[in-house]
Amino acid sequence: MGSCLVPVLTGFILMHIHQNSECYKIEVTPDSDTTVFFRRKAGQDLNCTACKGEGPSETCQNSDLKLDDPVLTTVNFNCSQPGDVFNVEISQGIDCTATVCNNIAVHPDSTRFLDFTRSFIWDVKVPSSNTVQLDFPAPGMRQIKPSEHCLTKNTYTIISFHRAGRTSIGTFCRNGTISRIQVLYKGRVALEVPKGTELNPSDFKVSVGPESKTLVEVDSKLPRGESFEDFFTPEYTKGLLREHNIKWNFAVEPSHNFTVKYLDKTEPECQTGAASIEYLFEDQSVLTKTLKNDPPENKKGDFSMTLASCNAKNGLSLNFEVSVFRGGTPKFCSVDLQNEEGLSLQVEKKNPMSYCEMKMNSLVQEKIVVPAGSKVELSFLDCSVDDLQLMATKTIDCPSGSTCAVSGTDLTIPSLDTCLPALHQFTWLLRVPAGSIDLSAHKGELHQSVPEKECNQITFLVSEIGGSNIGQFCSNGEGTIQKIQIKGNVSITATPKGAQGLSQEKGPLLKASLNPKFSENVVYSVLPLVMGSTYLTTPNWPDGMMPSTSVTWAVQVPSDYQAELMFTNVSQPKCASGQAVVEIWSQDLQLIQSWRDQTLPPTVIQQQSFYLNMSNCEPKSERFAVLAKITLQRETKKFLGIILAVVGILLLLLIIALIAVCVIRKKKKPMANRSSIYMPRGKPILPGNATFPKTRADNESHVYASIEEQPVVDGNTGPWSNGHQVDTYQPYTGPTDSIPAVTESSPEYTLDRGDGRSRDKDAYQPFLNPTSTFMSARPRTPLISQSSLGFEDRRMVQNELNTFKSAGDIIPIRLSTDLSRLHPQLESDSDSFHETEYEEAM
Repeated sequence: MGSCLVPVLTGFILMHIHQNSECYKIEVTPDSDTTVFFRRKAGQDLNCTACKGEGPSETCQNSDLKLDDPVLTTVNFNCSQPGDVFNVEISQGIDCTATVCNNIAVHPDSTRFLDFTRSFIWDVKVPSSNTVQLDFPAPGMRQIKPSEHCLTKNTYTIISFHRAGRTSIGTFCRNGTISRIQVLYKGRVALEVPKGTELNPSDFKVSVGPESKTLVEVDSKLPRGESFEDFFTPEYTKGLLREHNIKWNFAVEPSHNFTVKYLDKTEPECQTGAASIEYLFEDQSVLTKTLKNDPPENKKGDFSMTLASCNAKNGLSLNFEVSVFRGGTPKFCSVDLQNEEGLSLQVEKKNPMSYCEMKMNSLVQEKIVVPAGSKVELSFLDCSVDDLQLMATKTIDCPSGSTCAVSGTDLTIPSLDTCLPALHQFTWLLRVPAGSIDLSAHKGELHQSVPEKECNQITFLVSEIGGSNIGQFCSNGEGTIQKIQIKGNVSITATPKGAQGLSQEKGPLLKASLNPKFSENVVYSVLPLVMGSTYLTTPNWPDGMMPSTSVTWAVQVPSDYQAELMFTNVSQPKCASGQAVVEIWSQDLQLIQSWRDQTLPPTVIQQQSFYLNMSNCEPKSERFAVLAKITLQRETKKFLGIILAVVGILLLLLIIALIAVCVIRKKKKPMANRSSIYMPRGKPILPGNATFPKTRADNESHVYASIEEQPVVDGNTGPWSNGHQVDTYQPYTGPTDSIPAVTESSPEYTLDRGDGRSRDKDAYQPFLNPTSTFMSARPRTPLISQSSLGFEDRRMVQNELNTFKSAGDIIPIRLSTDLSRLHPQLESDSDSFHETEYEEAM
C-alpha cells in the first residue's frame, strides 16, 4: 500500500502521519512546556517498537518514548496498529509560583492521536500555602467510585501532591453538581479517553486559590426540585490513614430541604486524634458528630460539612448521599373531567426558573396535561397566582345530521374547579366531515382586530386546523362582520385582555353551525359602519395568505350611500405559477373591476352592495397581504338637494327675522316732534312748557270754570270707569286772561288732514272719534299745553260733573310724525321743564 500524508494541527503539537501496511510514521512538534509520551501497554507484543529520528540518528525504544523538544520529530512504528500497543500521554505543566494565574482556560484538543488511547495531564503548581483552584463551568462535574466509568468514556481524575505524599481526590464525570474543587499545594487533572472515542467538550479554568490547611475543598450547587447526589472521601478504596481535613460546601435552593445519609462508611482505629464530622448551617449554628451518629435530616438552607480524619491503623472512608426535596405544604386539587365531553386541561409555569413545583398523581411535572375524560390528583407547592397559567381545549365533533350541524352550537366556557389556576386560554376545535363552519357573534357583530383598531376585550384567534390563521376577532358594539364562513375544520382560541382570566365568563360567546354546501376558503359577510371606517384584512395578515387560497367579502352598502374602498397596505408576491387576483363583483355576479398581478388603485367607489374577492398564486418570493378600509358616504345628488333645501330654509328664516327686527325697532323708535291736542274753541298754539311745574295733587289744573264741549263719554262705565270713582266738579277760579285769543280761521295754524274730505277750515269737526281713542290708527292732532284751557284730557267721561275717571297718569295719544313739517319744534326756556315724550297707550 502506498503511503499517505494527513496534516493535523493541534493546540500543542503539529503532526504528520504516514501509514502503510508494515509501518506507522508520525511527525510530531511538541509545544513548549508540553511532553508527549508513547507508553507501552503492559503485556503487549515487544516486536512493535517506537523510534524517533531518521537515518543514522534514529533511536528505538522497547519501552516508553518521550518527546519534549519543541522541534519537528519523526516517530516510526514498525507495526501497522501501534494504538494496540502504545498509549499516548500528553502532559503539560502550569507553574503559578512565578507568574500570575487567573482563570487560565484549558482546552484539550479532540483531534490528536485518534488511533491511540489518550491521556491528557495538566500539572498545576502554586505557592505551598495556597490551593490549586479548578473551576468547572456548567454542567459541572459528578463524582463516581474509582472502579466506575463515565457514560461518555471521558473520565477525569484529580490528584493532590502535598508534603505527606500523593492523594487521589477522586474520579469524576461531566454533568454534575460540582462547580469548584480546591486542592492543596500542587494538583493534577488527568483526562483519559479510550481509542476511537470522541473527546467531549471539557474546558475548565485554573487559578491560584486562597490559603488553606484543608487537603481538598469541594463546592456543590444542588439542583432545584428533588435530587440525590453521591460524594466520596479521597482515597476511597484504601481509605485515609493520616490526619486530613476534607470539606464540602453545599448550596441549596430556596424553599428546599436537604437530608444527609451515610450509604457506606469505614470507621478508623485512630492512634492519635479522633475522627469527627462538623456541620455548619446557614444560621451559623454548628453541629459536631461522629460517624456513629445519625447525620442531619430535613434541614433548610446552605450548609457545609467538614470531615476530620486521624492517624489510623486502617483507612477512613465514607460514601454519603445528599438528597434535596421541596419544603412547605402543597395545595391539592382533584380534577374530574369524566362528565365534560372532549375537554382537556394543561397547566404550565410562566417562568421556568420559579420555585413552583407541580405534581400529577404524586409525580413531579414541568407541564401538567390532564387528558379528556380522566380524573387526576394535582398538587402545587410554592406556586403563586402569577406562576401558573391554565389552558383548556374542547373538541366538538359536528357530523352531518347532528344537533350542532342542524341548529348550530353555542361556544361557552364550562365551569372549572376553583382550586385550579386562573384560566388564561380556551380553545374550541370544531371538526366537520365536509363543508364549512359558519361563525358569528352570539350578541352583536364581530370586529376584526387591526393595529388601527384593536380589540380591548376577549379576543378570538380563528385558524384553520392544520392551516394558517384567519385573524383575530372580538365581539363589541362597533362590529361589522355578521358572519365568517371557513372551509374545513376550525380552531378558535379565546384569550382575555389584561390580567383577568376567562373563568368568570358566563353564557355563550360565539355561535357555530355547519354549512355542508360551502366550497370557498373564507367568506365574510360585512355591514360597514355608517359613521367611521371598516377594516378588511386578508387571512394570516400581516403575513401572507396561504398559496392558492382565496377570500371573499360580501359587503352590504345601505341605500342612499356609496362605499369608498381604500387599499391602505398592500404586499404583492412574485408568482411562480398562477396570478394574484383582486376582483370586484356586483350582487348579480357581474364583474365590475379586476386586477391581475397589477398595482391596486388607492381608492375605488362603489354605488351599491358588492363582492370583493382576492386569490393568491403559488408565490416564488414575497407574500400576498392586503389591508383595506371601507368608508360610507351619502350619494352626491341627494346630498346636494338636502344641502340646498336646508340653506333655503335658513335664508327664509333670516329674512323673517330681519323683518321682525325692523318692525319692532320702528315701533320703539322715539318721536322726534312734540304732539298737540286739538281745541274746538280758541286758537291752537305750540306748547312751551308741556308739563305741570307741580304735581297734579298740588295744583288745580284739573278744575275747570266751565265746560261747553261735548265730553267724551264712556257709555259702559257711567260715573265709574274701570272700577275707579271719577273726580267731582269744582268752579274754575283761576286766571282767564293769560292765554291770548286765537282766531280759528288763522291760516298760520290750519291743519290739512289730507284725507280728501271737506276743506272747510272754519267748520267744527270732532278731531277724535271716541270709539277709536285707543286704536292704533291716530289722526294728526296739534299739541296743546296741559296748562291751556283747550287741553282735553282723555280720561274724562260723560257724567254729571264731567270729571276724571281716575287719578292716574294722562293717557298719551300718538300723533303722526308728519306734523313736523307743519310745526317746527320750539326751543324751551332754560327754566322750563322738558316735556315728557308720550308713548302709545296700551
